[in-house]
Amino acid sequence: MKLFIRAAKLIDRSSTFHNQLVDIHIVSGKIEQIGSNLKVPKNTPIFEAENLHVSAGWFDLRANFSDPGNEHKETIQTGIKAAAAGGFTGVALSPATSPVIDSKSLVEYIQNQARGQQVSVYPMGTVSKQMEGKELAELHDMSTSGAIAFTDDKKSVQNPNLLKTALLYCKSFDGLVVQYANQFDLSYKGMMHEGEESTHLGMKGIPALAEEIMVNRDIYLTDYTEGKLHFSTISTSGSVTLIKEAKKAQISITADVCALNLLLDDSELQEFDTRFKLMPPLRDKKHINALIKGLKSNTIDAICSDHQPEDIELKKREFEHAAFGSINLQTAFSVANTALKNQMELTDLIEKFTLNPRTILGLPAVKIKAGEMANLTFFNPEIEWSLDKKSVLSKSKNSPLFGRKLIGKPLGIIHQNQSTLPKK
Repeated sequence: MKLFIRAAKLIDRSSTFHNQLVDIHIVSGKIEQIGSNLKVPKNTPIFEAENLHVSAGWFDLRANFSDPGNEHKETIQTGIKAAAAGGFTGVALSPATSPVIDSKSLVEYIQNQARGQQVSVYPMGTVSKQMEGKELAELHDMSTSGAIAFTDDKKSVQNPNLLKTALLYCKSFDGLVVQYANQFDLSYKGMMHEGEESTHLGMKGIPALAEEIMVNRDIYLTDYTEGKLHFSTISTSGSVTLIKEAKKAQISITADVCALNLLLDDSELQEFDTRFKLMPPLRDKKHINALIKGLKSNTIDAICSDHQPEDIELKKREFEHAAFGSINLQTAFSVANTALKNQMELTDLIEKFTLNPRTILGLPAVKIKAGEMANLTFFNPEIEWSLDKKSVLSKSKNSPLFGRKLIGKPLGIIHQNQSTLPKK
């Protein structure tokens, strides 16, 4: 692959070209030259675009590709296409498949399916066998086979002794436990955020307390074990406060937030549209403001897509019986950029998609300099657009964003000697 990128604004604090317009010459997937006003080599295709920006390739900390077992919702191949269209060059995959990813052989299945693709896929394994929350899975075996972290996904680890054991065990190989904080007894049969809107609509709510009491418990367990824990998709102001205090106490805690929880609030549910039925639920504006402050203060380290494909049979039904979740790989950056416009510097926002997710997972930072393999995302942070069903590359179409104006859009990626930039 040969390509010449003309006049792209580089967003990368570690680069001497940060915030400058640069040309990038790529040969066989490697950055041959980078600088201002470079001469275009002969017989080299050129890519240029209005208000073109470039950064290290974006990384998503949580997406579900439904494969194995639910390939009618998504496959690893369609998930990769959606991720690439969303500007991601790396994705950490949820183990909540059928069967769940709780063994060495299933970790290797994911890796074999994704090998050589334009997006690097990092499978996460379960914390417990069959994700039942009773017995520890074979964490070390999965780690040696390539599992990047361990999580029971939205089932959450309810048993504190099991989580304690997992944190202690992972210390032997520097493993990371990822926890979605939800105390089931408090959120049981809840359908949306517990607050004024749930009362008005007559729906059973999911209280912020269900998340916060679990966050508090797990911080104590992490401190006790001196392990490492990452909170996935936090959604409440209380969680932000608890995590902030834990970080001050130098407890090894990190956290991310789903982009949708930054832009949409619980008033979207007034029409009982099941596309807005998410887990964690859409909260009210008070919680959203706290999440944004948490991002600005680096209490929240990263932003994820929380991509959850569901088929129409599970979404288009009575609200009480509809499945939770939304696709979001193609829109995650745009949603976050729209929500945080004029509230966060672009460089800080980009680091929530690039440097910080990789740091959390112990992956090396991407270097944008001559001699390095190109791992790049190209985007326009100002362009206005809206999602339509024809442009969705996921097999599932369960998005709450159709027709909504979004600001900022990925234009393509270069990774693993492959490019999705439109040919000109």
